[in-house]
Amino acid sequence: MSQALPAAAHRVTIAGSTSAWSAFDLRPLWQRRDLLRLLALRDIRVRYKQAALGAGWAILQPVITMVVLHLFFGRLLDLEDRVGGAPYPVFLFAGLLPWTLFASSIIASSNALVANSGILKKAAFPRMLIPVSAMGAPLLDFAIASVVLVGMMVVFQTPLTWQLLLLPAIGATVLLAVFGVGLILSAATAAYRDVRHIAPFLVQVGLFLTPVIYPISIVPERFHTLLMLNPMHGAVLAFRGAILGTPIDYTAWACSVGIGLAAAVVGLWQFHRVERRFADVI
Repeated sequence: MSQALPAAAHRVTIAGSTSAWSAFDLRPLWQRRDLLRLLALRDIRVRYKQAALGAGWAILQPVITMVVLHLFFGRLLDLEDRVGGAPYPVFLFAGLLPWTLFASSIIASSNALVANSGILKKAAFPRMLIPVSAMGAPLLDFAIASVVLVGMMVVFQTPLTWQLLLLPAIGATVLLAVFGVGLILSAATAAYRDVRHIAPFLVQVGLFLTPVIYPISIVPERFHTLLMLNPMHGAVLAFRGAILGTPIDYTAWACSVGIGLAAAVVGLWQFHRVERRFADVI
């Protein structure tokens, strides 16, 4: 007669905490920072592998975008005369730089889990590392393109003010929005492939709902509150204000911080809720 196995032998241990509060525990990201760096470097190498211009695309893409927008909006719509005397190329590029970082990062993050489905099924590690590491290449592009912005400031003799000291804090606001929205979209894409097509569309629409091309002064006052629901609205205004030395709308910036925090909380909760099913749905 076979002997019954002890009750303990039938137990299955599932790694990770099931507590709702564990969704907001970011310590695994820090503990596996070496893997985070390796994943980011891998994405950067893949991005520029066999590219004739290499990292030059990080400069060429925003510059061409700026030139096209300058010709169509600055010249044809006479926006050059409505930016308070600031050089419109600098005005435009100072808005494009943080927006491009946000747009490129959330598109990369939204596709990251699906693109790395093979790793998800074979290795055990914090799944959040994948969408977060996808921000590495856009961050490098941002750093390279920032050199172009500095050159433009020199050419157009843009004055240097103390507000430039706020740029790290403004950059952190952008990254906060990227982190929150990126987690939301990456978790949603894992379950619903339609999101892969929706994300680029939202980015295109968001460009015109964010004061990147135009000054906020041309928008009727009654719409300003509505625009503040955009997490990049206040961040772009603050970034441009710091570059041009113009007054910064701290209320709009604070709204961007608040919405970014809310997006991060929602993103962490949603990601934690569906994380255990990634290997099954991807």
